Amino acid sequence: MKLVFFRGKVPNFGDELNLHVWPALLPEGFLDDDESELFVGIGSIIGDHLPAKARKFVMGSGYAGYMGLPDVHDGTWDIRFVRGPNTAKTLNIDPGLSICDSAILLRAMDLPAPDTSVGIAFMPHYESLERGNWAEACKQAGITLIDATEPVDKVLSQIQGASLLITEAMHGAIVADALRTPWVGARPIYGGHHKKWLDWAGALGIDVRLNALKPSSVLEYYIGRTGRGGSLGKVGRLSASPLAAIPNAAFTGIAARHLDQMSRLEPQLSSDAMILEVTERAQNAVAGFVHSRLAVA
Repeated sequence: MKLVFFRGKVPNFGDELNLHVWPALLPEGFLDDDESELFVGIGSIIGDHLPAKARKFVMGSGYAGYMGLPDVHDGTWDIRFVRGPNTAKTLNIDPGLSICDSAILLRAMDLPAPDTSVGIAFMPHYESLERGNWAEACKQAGITLIDATEPVDKVLSQIQGASLLITEAMHGAIVADALRTPWVGARPIYGGHHKKWLDWAGALGIDVRLNALKPSSVLEYYIGRTGRGGSLGKVGRLSASPLAAIPNAAFTGIAARHLDQMSRLEPQLSSDAMILEVTERAQNAVAGFVHSRLAVA
């Protein structure tokens, strides 16, 4: 059974969690390179892009509309649980299968020691790291930048050690909430990332507040105004050119001041009772799946 998850040009914390969580929680040798059976794990990876004939086992994944909607009732899908109620409704499956994003299983693992030097932190979406000037904005605001493309252990240590996490990255919020770090949600500048937040939050009974995030560059301003998130051609080249130095600096300064304001907002956390309940349900779903597979072997 092969583990499948999204991998782009650069590593991304939320997706790379798959390589951290599943080898630690599943029996040795459970995952292999057999593509006739796919283990569909953490991320918005439910879609019609997965091989039609392969048997697909879904463990806490979500549907965000990035790919076409698959027919999960065609006999090749075995859904143990999904990220949230919006995914369950969209796929037309039992609402009881809406448990939570499987990154919550970090609570059942040994984790790196918290980095207590972090203080208040901001975690941009990994795409925003390339499109914006967030390192400089965080420096001006006196806030620690958490880079979603850094190694998973480092990011986990920073999130655990933060006194507050402002996050545009959904898995920043998911992991902060699971590990009980107060968080402030920042509405992703690219609108295509908004819907999945509500899916995850619905599973935990969170009335999530996605606060507006100011763009830190000409390119991010363009993305926010147009909703474009693919190839950004001429605008991307302009934003990276010397011609954009003055407007980029202005956008970065505004973004820095806004981050400082966001650090004073009331943070969110799901209830302790809910996080315990959902963690247990996710653990039971994984344990039941492993038992069913080993019983057949």
